[in-house]
Amino acid sequence: MAIYFYSTSDIYGALSNFSPHGVEMGGQWWPTVEHYFQGQKFHDAEYREKIRIANNPKQAKSLGRSRKLPIRTDWEEVKDEIMYQACLKKFQTHKQVRDLLLLTENEELIENAPGDYYWGCGRTGTGQNKLGKILMRIREELQA
Repeated sequence: MAIYFYSTSDIYGALSNFSPHGVEMGGQWWPTVEHYFQGQKFHDAEYREKIRIANNPKQAKSLGRSRKLPIRTDWEEVKDEIMYQACLKKFQTHKQVRDLLLLTENEELIENAPGDYYWGCGRTGTGQNKLGKILMRIREELQA
């Protein structure tokens, strides 16, 4: 049986990058994994800071999607590892979300993001579900 997650108000909402479980990365506190991930797209320190202090993860995502400033040229090569590191830190930092992840045992985790065919399963369920795969990898490492 697969476990689908997306909205932070769902039973597995804490698995979402929008959940209010901050991470310390690079000596700075980021309010959510989404804030951190979006900030890493840019070399411009001022713009990264603008994303870091965004009011909520939705605003951080919107700023991260802007192309008023160029994103880093290696983004496609590094984004999966950046996501992995930030998610790992989240589950190492917050016991309650780590426990929730471990409670999923060996179930398949699927980010039920209708508009995202890379990180989620997309509207048709044919997406790559990269975030779900990262969370299953982290779960396996935490179980070991």
